[in-house]
Amino acid sequence: MEKFHRRIYLDHSATTPVLPEVAKAVYDAMTIYFGNASEPHFFGVEAKKILEQSRLSIANAIKSHADEILFTSGGTESNNMAIFGIAEGYYKKGNHIITSEIEHPAVLMPIKILENEGFEITYLPVDSNGIVDPQDIKNAITNKTILVTIMHSNNIVGAFQPIEEIGKITKEYNVIFHCDAVQSYMSSEIDIDKLNVDLLSISGHKIYAPKGAGALYIRKGTRIVPQIYGGGQERGRRSGTENIPGILGLAKATEILMSDFKERNQRIAKLRDYLRDGVLQNIQDVIYNGHPDKRLPGNCNFTFKNVEASDIVSRLNEYGIAISAGSACKSASSEASNTLLAMGICPEYARSSVRITLGRENTKEEIDYLLNVLPEVISSLRNKNSSYEDRDKYFIF
Repeated sequence: MEKFHRRIYLDHSATTPVLPEVAKAVYDAMTIYFGNASEPHFFGVEAKKILEQSRLSIANAIKSHADEILFTSGGTESNNMAIFGIAEGYYKKGNHIITSEIEHPAVLMPIKILENEGFEITYLPVDSNGIVDPQDIKNAITNKTILVTIMHSNNIVGAFQPIEEIGKITKEYNVIFHCDAVQSYMSSEIDIDKLNVDLLSISGHKIYAPKGAGALYIRKGTRIVPQIYGGGQERGRRSGTENIPGILGLAKATEILMSDFKERNQRIAKLRDYLRDGVLQNIQDVIYNGHPDKRLPGNCNFTFKNVEASDIVSRLNEYGIAISAGSACKSASSEASNTLLAMGICPEYARSSVRITLGRENTKEEIDYLLNVLPEVISSLRNKNSSYEDRDKYFIF
């Protein structure tokens, strides 16, 4: 098949393009409203006004209060601050933390550091769809439990976790509940009171805003120890001159995506299902990973048996199609996804799995192009492997 010179981006879980309206707002913030928000002159006052208006926009999006929003450099810092900040703030109460086996490295690595320092960690399993059982959390809570941290939706298979149920449990037992919502923010409705979360992490570059800007929701009354010290910005909780352009970009993107929230996500979900059906109908020996319905609107994760995921990504790249072999944090690694392994998928099949994630700019025409190219790509890669055989016996549920 002839290779076409075109560019189709289907890796929105890794990052997103900055919207033109957002880029314009960011440019203005860098060139016009460039003042330091801590200064009392009119340049600083203008920057301070943007800062607080942006804080209110984020708060309104998750139905919280503006003074509960703390701006950070992104999801990784938000997750680190939540975990280390709570661990230090509540260590006199206990040293037990509960999390899941499928969390993002920005959660699991801080947890591992705390474990090495003597904290007791419970890593909960997930079912074959990648979903945590709330009863497991209830059973794991002890009188030393200070934090439960469970992601809102998984970055690999898009599985939504039963956050509302988990939140009721943590509230009942008076345990702090942190939720990594980096993947789900603006793809799923978030009401912090309904979810019963105490901390929630978001990131700008997942929602068509610039990289380097994020936020952490901190419920009033939650004691969290700062992790960055200096000038005392963000009410003393996160020092450093505020990144007004990035913060404005995050707020502007939020406002744009909120304006067509329901319609946009319904359209993306419909396109996702069209892609899923086209792949399953036209290619043999394929597994659709994750829950069929309880998943991010733009997430598809497929296992193509007897094909290395990295080879699929490379071949599709030649056709101008960008997809992922897994988390962007491990895309250069041949390691199998810990999410897929936790779901019971054997390492061989996990290494044969790709993630295709759609965004607001994708079209049916682009998906048709992918569906036209993909069967031949998979067939040619399989033909290179003379030992191809059905290996269902290795797929464990």
